Amino acid sequence: MGRGRHAGYEDQRELILAQAASLFAQRGYPGTSMNQVAEACGLSKATLYHYYRDKYDLLVSIAEDHVDRLLEILREATDETLPPKQRMRSLIRRLVEEYAHAQNEHRVLTEDVKFLDDGDRKRVLSKEREVVNGFADVVAALRPDLKEAAMTKPLTMLLFGMVNWLFTWMRPEGTLDYDDIAPIVADLFLDGLGAVKLPLPPAERVGVRGRQGATT
Repeated sequence: MGRGRHAGYEDQRELILAQAASLFAQRGYPGTSMNQVAEACGLSKATLYHYYRDKYDLLVSIAEDHVDRLLEILREATDETLPPKQRMRSLIRRLVEEYAHAQNEHRVLTEDVKFLDDGDRKRVLSKEREVVNGFADVVAALRPDLKEAAMTKPLTMLLFGMVNWLFTWMRPEGTLDYDDIAPIVADLFLDGLGAVKLPLPPAERVGVRGRQGATT
């Protein structure tokens, strides 16, 4: 009978993936070695190989885990009992929250997916299309005429274009954070520039967000 995995196995696995994603994002997949990943994780190379057989295995796991999380967001936030506009706001909020903590994984997915073998790349891209289709379905529920004009997917891609690259210009020390940006993206996408509300001054945000959290 084989030995079971220790209690911290999944935590260690996630740490390795996070460190590998950071290195891939900074150096690129070809420019990163398993030695560098092991060093970043504070592990021996032998221990690293206990979790992942090679660098390619890391790449597949980073890309697939990322799109799997996006699919989970889609499934959790798409409550068909809610009005379409509320559904879209919920989806945008969850998407922005995810991308706030998955900048490296997103960069790996967009820049290094070309290094995946055909079968793995097709599987990952198929899941990406499922995410896009899920958002497009909500766009169609908001505006059925857009589906007839084959415009739901282009508009969905415009939405992803707003969210996907927030990390390229947002700064941790900036005046806006992801809590501010999520409703702005939703207002802009759903109702246009005239609907965008100014965020609260920093001094007023903590108390308001605390009350919002207590009621959700």
